[in-house]
Amino acid sequence: MIIKAFFTNSFGILVSRILGFIRDLLTASVLGANIYSDIFFIAFKLPNLFRTIFAEGAFTQAFIPAYARSKNKLRFSTIIFVNFTGFILLFSIFVTLFASIVTKLIAIGFDEATVDLAAPLVAINFYYLPLIFIVTFMGALLQYKNHFATTAFSTALLNIAMIIALLLARGLDEYTITYYLSYGVIAGGILQVIAHIIAIKQKGLTKNFVCDVKKWKIKTKIKTKEFYNKFYHSTLGSSTAQISAFIDTWLASFLVSGSISYLYYANRLFQLPLALFAIALSVALFPSIARAIKNEDLDKALLMLRKSFWILFALLGIATLIGIIFAREIVWLLFERGAFDNEDTYNTSIVLIAYMIGLLPFGLNKVFSLWLYSHQKQLIAAKISAKSLIANIIFSLIMIAPFGAVGLAFASTLSGFILLFLTIKEFGFQLFWQRIIKL
Repeated sequence: MIIKAFFTNSFGILVSRILGFIRDLLTASVLGANIYSDIFFIAFKLPNLFRTIFAEGAFTQAFIPAYARSKNKLRFSTIIFVNFTGFILLFSIFVTLFASIVTKLIAIGFDEATVDLAAPLVAINFYYLPLIFIVTFMGALLQYKNHFATTAFSTALLNIAMIIALLLARGLDEYTITYYLSYGVIAGGILQVIAHIIAIKQKGLTKNFVCDVKKWKIKTKIKTKEFYNKFYHSTLGSSTAQISAFIDTWLASFLVSGSISYLYYANRLFQLPLALFAIALSVALFPSIARAIKNEDLDKALLMLRKSFWILFALLGIATLIGIIFAREIVWLLFERGAFDNEDTYNTSIVLIAYMIGLLPFGLNKVFSLWLYSHQKQLIAAKISAKSLIANIIFSLIMIAPFGAVGLAFASTLSGFILLFLTIKEFGFQLFWQRIIKL
């Protein structure tokens, strides 16, 4: 079941990422690496950050164990869905009303004129967040039923919608193209929701969306409170790489025009093997490890962890070497055309190398963090991530002046090594050596 789920997730992610690279290829060709691409990537950054956190860890890691332990699963899931959806919709309206302030917060280095250009795009793109939460919630229910395909392939719909938007916008002015892209994001989110609704109906899970307020008893509220505590901790614990990339973008707004775009394109390439191997494997592995630990079968859980570690080590090791050795050729092949010139290729490739050095620690941490989440140690995982993020900020502030965007990327990589070290320390160095490394 784990192998099948892993290949399903990997193939779905591969399809999505291929379409994503086609999308990025078109974006680079049409917009290049300049102020207009920068403002779109800023606008897309915040909802995309939340999308990554929701879809690739935090919510599912908190929800599945709580859902499995809940005596009244229907009531529990309904409360979670209603509460989260209501809060996110209100949050999205707040961002719409105060778009300029939010834009200044996420791109503090932008001048007033650039903020005015970016703010409307931030407001539009943020409505992707409530859509992707609905997708994530339905995806978690489907994963509990061992159905992974719909969620794995659905991100492709977002990329298809954005590709269509780019094709329709060709020949228009650059600022108008950013609007087309933004509405393409919303269209992609709607398509993802529709795909999951179809799968939910096929699996007979529509009852989880039926609201009966009269039956929300105190006992259930206590359990949801416990879930929220786990979720908050999981959010920080599972999203270090994404938050690090967000910090990179925030600081890059102080650098020369195009720096945000270099970080974006390089990070997209870095995220491919991370998602294709580490995230796909961890998503497939988590329900099985959680069940084994719940049943107190630690030997089975450790065996699964050991096999996953060595598979991931080999795959990510090969990907790291390829990414470092052929960085310039990869960027040239994918992006150098149209408005994306040879200088943009060089700048993006050296940023990519700085990111790729951190692929192994970030990827392997995905596997070992499952052990902490399965033992309900979300708070400990959150503290570890907080230490890693603090290190990332310190390294970024040190390296941004002498090395620019490359320094920001390498600061993220260094924080990844700290993250893995602290996670293995909590797992136990002796246990790591005897049950994972030792043959």
